Amino acid sequence: MNVVVLYHPNSEHARAVLDFERDFDHQTGRKIELVSLETVEGSELAKLYDVTQYPAVVARDDSGKLLKLWQGGILPLINEVSYYAEDK
Repeated sequence: MNVVVLYHPNSEHARAVLDFERDFDHQTGRKIELVSLETVEGSELAKLYDVTQYPAVVARDDSGKLLKLWQGGILPLINEVSYYAEDK
């Protein structure tokens, strides 16, 4: 399983996303991937998982199946996401 955060790097939520990534790594020892929506990969992931609000946290299994999606202004709690993140 893995977790991807889709966000706009030059937006008002960028700082919150970067803080979330840092705190998540520090508290859990697990990693999440940040993907800019300004890249082809980010745009395609947003279309694939029907993401319409940002930032969005996408948890998926190894085959790409969507397991959980959080989207909009407030990021989920670290403990809500930690189950879906892979170990380093």
